[in-house]
Amino acid sequence: MHPMLNIAIRAARKAGNFIAKSAENPDNIDSTSKGSNDFVTNVDKQAEEIIIETLLHSYPNHCIIAEESGNKTGSDKDYQWIIDPLDGTRNFMNGLPHYAVSIALRIKGRTEIAVVYDPIRNEVFTATRGGGAQLNSQRIRATQPRDLQGTILATGFPFRAKQHAESYIKIVGSLFTECADFRRSGSAALDLCYLAAGRVDGFFELGLKPWDMAAGELIAKEAGAICTDFAGGNNQMASGNIVAASPRVVKALLGHIRANGNEAMMK
Repeated sequence: MHPMLNIAIRAARKAGNFIAKSAENPDNIDSTSKGSNDFVTNVDKQAEEIIIETLLHSYPNHCIIAEESGNKTGSDKDYQWIIDPLDGTRNFMNGLPHYAVSIALRIKGRTEIAVVYDPIRNEVFTATRGGGAQLNSQRIRATQPRDLQGTILATGFPFRAKQHAESYIKIVGSLFTECADFRRSGSAALDLCYLAAGRVDGFFELGLKPWDMAAGELIAKEAGAICTDFAGGNNQMASGNIVAASPRVVKALLGHIRANGNEAMMK
């Protein structure tokens, strides 16, 4: 195993176990609003501290991009860890047991290592660039449907960008005439991992942050999916808008998005 992947798994497990233990004592969970429909808890912040401490103990010169504490610039700018300590915070706050720790490492601007850990199911999704994707050390592969017929699509409504609500509902309505059903779980990181594991056949969402998708995107790609932005390009990390599936399903998804989305979504 790549030594940096090993450290990332260790950090994710430490944080995830802390989160799972914290979930047993909901009275000790304090939440504050970061913005419209966007929350952070004391557990998010403490889990992030655990991850950063673990990573920097082994790699003190690396840079950090973290959801809650922001950027920490190290002397070695080629190495950049992207951290979401608790993807699915609202699920966690409401006692819905579906959330994960997400850690990715970018080296010279490319995501090379990814870990997504679901502490409730004890599932560790991992990937290294060119090395495939794994679930608990077993190889996983995305499904390869020829079209949308019979597919299960995962998505997330744009709760941070409700100006797109009308267009988004049109996209969903249009897709629903062709696919079998939708899943909306509340964790983009796990949606991408479920795509990688063949549990869903496609995923699309807008308004995400780099830490929401960095790890999951590499895991999905290494499992055989392709990932694009809503315009069919490769700007998803910057735009926050992602489409992921087999090549034919991505093509079909993009067709519905172009026909029913708005111009701002395509940037």
